[in-house]
Amino acid sequence: MIVVRKLPARYAPIVMPFVLSILMTAVVSVISTLRSLGATPAFLATWPGAWALSWLVAFPTLLVVLPMVRRIVTLVVAAPPQPGR
Repeated sequence: MIVVRKLPARYAPIVMPFVLSILMTAVVSVISTLRSLGATPAFLATWPGAWALSWLVAFPTLLVVLPMVRRIVTLVVAAPPQPGR
């Protein structure tokens, strides 16, 4: 069995937006590139560059806006009930 070392918990604020930005930009860039070019050989040549550019914008953007999003969510969503109350 392969043992994978985990990153320390202190890296979670970077790893979460990193993974989120990879997945979201992949999905959005596939959809927008397919819509623009269709399922053609040009799609396969164009999509990686479109994804890379969108990821280069999305990852730092997430790092900046995620703290603000968390604050907005705490204003909109009720806190979970405390045990014993």
